[in-house]
Amino acid sequence: MTEFTQGIFSTTKNIYKNNKGSILRTVIYTIGHFAIAIIVLMSVADVSFAIALTDAIVEPLANAVWYFLLDKFWASKVKS
Repeated sequence: MTEFTQGIFSTTKNIYKNNKGSILRTVIYTIGHFAIAIIVLMSVADVSFAIALTDAIVEPLANAVWYFLLDKFWASKVKS
C-alpha cells in the first residue's frame, strides 16, 4: 500500500471515528428519505418508478449533506 493510499484510509478512519453518530443518523435519515420520496412522487405526481427513483436519489443526497452539516453545527453548540 502506498503512502498516499495509507493517508486516505487513515483520514477516512479518523473522519468516521470523530463523526460516527452524525454519520449513522445521516445514513438512516437518507434511506428513509429515499423510500418516502418514491412513495410520495408516485402517489402525488403520478410519475413512473424510474423518474421517482431518480428524484428520490438525487434530492435526498443533497439533503443528506445539508443534514450532516446542520447536525455537526448543532452538536457543537449544544452541551450534553
